[in-house]
Amino acid sequence: FADSVLGNRWDRASRLGFGEGVSIYDSALVFGVVKVGEQTWIGPSVILDGTGGGIEIGGFCSISAGVQIYTHDTVRWAVSGGKADRRKAAVEIGERCHLGAQSIILPGVTIGRKAVVAANSMVNRDVESGTVVGGTPARVLGRIEGENENVQIIFDSSERDYSSR
Repeated sequence: FADSVLGNRWDRASRLGFGEGVSIYDSALVFGVVKVGEQTWIGPSVILDGTGGGIEIGGFCSISAGVQIYTHDTVRWAVSGGKADRRKAAVEIGERCHLGAQSIILPGVTIGRKAVVAANSMVNRDVESGTVVGGTPARVLGRIEGENENVQIIFDSSERDYSSR
């Protein structure tokens, strides 16, 4: 019943040319050049705007509800009265990343493999592999250690450790 009412998320991903096993909600918007690796989950109300340079998302990623990824902005264009060009730059998300709900990724950002972006964050610079970031603008909160079922999220000593919850 749900597939007939909401559409099949895996079929949509296939029609978009995304990797095997990718799931994308019907409410997610996709513009421009967007490439997605295998087994990635793209939640509801996500915006993937690759019109300014393309977006590449690795395999086994979780792109939570309301995440927005942009490859262009018009800030300088607007404040210059149309004299300056809009900024355009590709975005890359490595494999095995988690982007928390309502996060915003700005043009030109590269997020390394096995990184976590906390919910409601705004990422305006690159994130190293195995790093946990959060806030606006995003800052380093911790790191990812271990592999497979032994993976752990370790927060810096100045932050409270919520990994056991």
